[in-house]
Amino acid sequence: MQFLLSVIDDDAGITTPAHVAATDEFNARMQVEGYWVFAAGLGSTARATTIDNRGSVAIQTDGPFAETKEHLAGIWIIDVPSLDVALELATEGSKCCNRKVEVRSLLGPPN
Repeated sequence: MQFLLSVIDDDAGITTPAHVAATDEFNARMQVEGYWVFAAGLGSTARATTIDNRGSVAIQTDGPFAETKEHLAGIWIIDVPSLDVALELATEGSKCCNRKVEVRSLLGPPN
């Protein structure tokens, strides 16, 4: 089963060198255990651009798609045997990166 672990940032948490090291160790362990598919951090929402091409003309807006305190800061894509394992990894990942983590299943066949 594949899951998206979304790292949610509200700019309240402080990332320390210890958090970075813990996240690096967490990533390495997921790779060794075969759960790792992909992970990445995301750039600042201040540099985001939103495109809306649902109408007759595409509209391009500077900034994130939603005006909110929280924003997506990074992602993990994992491949695990069960939701329970995904939740355990999200719990550990949240502690490592000092951010909230949302767990959502991916739709469709795995790659």
